[in-house]
Amino acid sequence: MTADPVITQQAPTPTELPATVRASLSPSRAADFKTCPLLYRFRSIDRLPERPSVEQARGTLVHAVLERLFDLAPAARTPEAAGDLVPGQWDRLVTEQPELAGLFPDDDPAAVAEFLSSASALLGGYFAVEDPRRLEPAERESLISAVVDDELLIRGYLDRLDVAPDGALRVVDYKTGGAPREAFEARALFQLKFYALVLWRTRGVVPRVLRLLYLKDAEVCDYAPEAEELVRFERTVVALWRAIEQATAARDFRPRPSRLCDWCSHQARCPSYGGTPPPFPEPTATPDPLRDARSTPAPPGADE
Repeated sequence: MTADPVITQQAPTPTELPATVRASLSPSRAADFKTCPLLYRFRSIDRLPERPSVEQARGTLVHAVLERLFDLAPAARTPEAAGDLVPGQWDRLVTEQPELAGLFPDDDPAAVAEFLSSASALLGGYFAVEDPRRLEPAERESLISAVVDDELLIRGYLDRLDVAPDGALRVVDYKTGGAPREAFEARALFQLKFYALVLWRTRGVVPRVLRLLYLKDAEVCDYAPEAEELVRFERTVVALWRAIEQATAARDFRPRPSRLCDWCSHQARCPSYGGTPPPFPEPTATPDPLRDARSTPAPPGADE
């Protein structure tokens, strides 16, 4: 099988979007719909608030520290230096996201200290699988996007992109949960294939490696995508978006119970648990195609 031709393009910015673009999709929102259409509705259409969990906050903190670690000179990227970054990055996150402070009652110093220690322990898992002194990432926390099917903007944030001297790409994603179970690994690889598709469509290069770093268990999962596979994946993403559009037009988003329900913030509103969803929101007069631009936290062990 021969892959469809690739048209190399620059990643579009909001002001450069083709007039035909009328929707956007992130890997987390796409995975939500695959996992449970009703969860997609709660997050993307109803926009129901979700209180962050300690696990999600820990993942955010570890990601922030690993991003800042590469601001240091290579020789200074040590476990001790990473640990020193933890308190300052937590203070920054709490300032930017005050709701995080509510995770610990009355700002309990002992609880906060235990939380910061647990984040430092995960950083130890990182150093067990990589030596950052030997790495110089090309991009960190980078927004990438591409237009597919003329009407759909797909976009997401890379944890890290490494570029080899020969131009080969390696997409790296940090996971702060444990080693993957089958359902979680499938979701994580879906996310990385999403990124691989965007990079291929915008840069004309299929990433050589999609790498998942599971910090809790110090494990590495590498996957090598192929162009033909990304062609099929692009069709899957477009078909998924069309299914979302059909569900939206019919106002029909049904629950799909699974093991992931244990981490759902919306059980009280879910018919599978005796709840009732809120009234379906009326469409806005001027739909915003960038409304789903950024992913939101997934259940612990999935997108962490």
